[in-house]
Amino acid sequence: MNTQELLLRNHQSPGDVLMLTAAVRDLHRCYPGRFRVAVDTSCPFLWENNPYLVSPSEVPNARVIQCHYPMISRSNQEQVHFLEGFIEYLNQQLKLQVELTEVCGDIHLGAEERSWPSMLQPFSMSAVPYWIIVAGGKYDFTIKWWHTDRFQAVVEALKDEVVFVQVGEWRHYHPRLEGVLDLRGRTQGREIVKLMHHATGVLCPVTFMMHLAAAVEPVDVEHGPRSCIAIAGGREPVSWEKYPSHVFLDTIGKLPCCAHGGCWRSRFEPLGDGDEKDSADRLCVDVVDRLPHCMAMIEPEEVVKAIRKTLMRSENRIAEKDLYRLSEKRNRDPVREALRRATLS
Repeated sequence: MNTQELLLRNHQSPGDVLMLTAAVRDLHRCYPGRFRVAVDTSCPFLWENNPYLVSPSEVPNARVIQCHYPMISRSNQEQVHFLEGFIEYLNQQLKLQVELTEVCGDIHLGAEERSWPSMLQPFSMSAVPYWIIVAGGKYDFTIKWWHTDRFQAVVEALKDEVVFVQVGEWRHYHPRLEGVLDLRGRTQGREIVKLMHHATGVLCPVTFMMHLAAAVEPVDVEHGPRSCIAIAGGREPVSWEKYPSHVFLDTIGKLPCCAHGGCWRSRFEPLGDGDEKDSADRLCVDVVDRLPHCMAMIEPEEVVKAIRKTLMRSENRIAEKDLYRLSEKRNRDPVREALRRATLS
């Protein structure tokens, strides 16, 4: 059988491109040796060390496929996952029967990357366990935002239990939180993969970091996948976004606007930036205190409770309480000291 050459293109957001990594993986797993695949995407860093790819220059006669996921239009009617979207599209284009083999994207760490120390190591004498926190989002989908004050309340409630590391791109909306290690704008490309590799958990809205949390293997592989608490509200169907090991705080079925599935709206108020997402049919229809009602229904106490449950299930991993035993011996709190040094750097 002749090997077919493919060039897969997609220049959407990082979360979309991450879904395409799973399609490439499963194309090769289901049809080994049948395809030589190159990609042209907006996020080259997601493909580093990927054994399933060749360079575009190695497939000069490749069939070019602009990848889409029309399956999303059925997400409120069928139990389908975002990961299956590109797979179904490739099946239609190539007349195949590729199946999803793992419910996660496909990120590969190189040998050198596996030996990288934690990004917190420069700030602390010990290996500090930490959670990544995303307390904002992109301006094109403000409906996904949860109020900064609520994120801050979670940080305050868990200040003696969890070290949070805040991330986010400067061009997006990510107000600074107090009492966290601030790495906003400082984790580009593979640096965010490195940070995720060492992370114990993730707290975020429905965003790229939620998908990355499932795709990047944790340092402590023996004790299962890392925790992730996703503050989801009522925008997207649970089956479309949720990963088996994640806690998905949704409000589907609790309000008229999301009674029968995700509303798929974009913003809770117009921004006046000329984007079509300001149109009436893309705006939230139920806003409470400048928050989508579905997001306002999720209180900080619910998030704190969810995180504490995951900490209890992760008792075999390095626990924050062990750091405090260490601090008692040295009469010093290594977690707060790590944050202090990072803030001054």
